[in-house]
Amino acid sequence: MSELHEHRLKRLKMRSMRRGIKEMDLILSAYADDTLHRMDDAALTLYDDMLNENDQDLYQWVTGQAEAPERFKALIARISLQFQGETG
Repeated sequence: MSELHEHRLKRLKMRSMRRGIKEMDLILSAYADDTLHRMDDAALTLYDDMLNENDQDLYQWVTGQAEAPERFKALIARISLQFQGETG
């Protein structure tokens, strides 16, 4: 049985809020609140896959300290732009 869309959004929002480091909690929960409801299934799957990555790596990608893997580059760029908008 496949996951209902509304349940998937709730699960992804929860995973965005409950990260390993507080900085990623803040960055990803804000992004999830603003963006997940507008994503199609493919984008949600990519976001879900990204959430499986290590928080230290995610933080470095979002802040530009390291280059994100090719498959996540566009998503990380959007998250980074939102993060910079909130802090800049």
